[in-house]
Amino acid sequence: MSPPLLRVENLSKSFGGVRALQGVSFDLAAGELLGVIGPNGSGKTTLVNLITRFIRPSSGKVLFKGRRISHLPPYRIVRLGIARTFQMVKPFYQLPAYKNMIIPLYSPRMKQLPGARYGDRDAVALDLLEEVGFERDAHVAYKPAGALPQGYLKRLELAKAIALQPELLILDELFSGLSLAEVAGIVPIIEKLRLSGMTIIMIEHRLKELFRVADRVLVMNFGRKIAEGPAAAVMEDEAVKNAYLGSEE
Repeated sequence: MSPPLLRVENLSKSFGGVRALQGVSFDLAAGELLGVIGPNGSGKTTLVNLITRFIRPSSGKVLFKGRRISHLPPYRIVRLGIARTFQMVKPFYQLPAYKNMIIPLYSPRMKQLPGARYGDRDAVALDLLEEVGFERDAHVAYKPAGALPQGYLKRLELAKAIALQPELLILDELFSGLSLAEVAGIVPIIEKLRLSGMTIIMIEHRLKELFRVADRVLVMNFGRKIAEGPAAAVMEDEAVKNAYLGSEE
């Protein structure tokens, strides 16, 4: 068997006396979509922040394509091929939406890729935004980001990550704050990325939509991994039921 694209080994993080993450381990194969679920405060975003090195682990390590990356700064991790979205979108509000694509399209990551999209960057930006649901003819992409509703801001966040042509894409609650119709419009985009062979980690509370696209689910509670496997089997696990519904005892 080929080695995993991503390996997380006994990853832990403490903030003072608070243990936010405790000995989490898992492997992720190339082309797989892993869903990460759990109640609020279970450590999901802390896990992503450790993988992408926005915070430093207290112990444990992260390996990407067999290389240890848990000591690298975030920009180096991006250059290696890991991109992420954030729960709280923070675009350049005064710039048109398509101009928000400048940073990823001119990034060192893009300069090192032999198949990177070059040419007219504005045209490439518009193409990418169209891929995530911006209607080119409606001129939405030309509006200031600050004038866009939440649904388009989340699509813009996704487009910026996709622009980096990552080998691993991490989506941190992409569906949060969106209506059912908006989520229904984004799910096919995720499915298309998955079918293209992109490896994806999705942190989500919208379980129905997540289970539609996920190959496997990892469940967290109080900073620990409590279950891992196919969605149907995981949701029958007693520890998972107790985490979401509470124990009768």
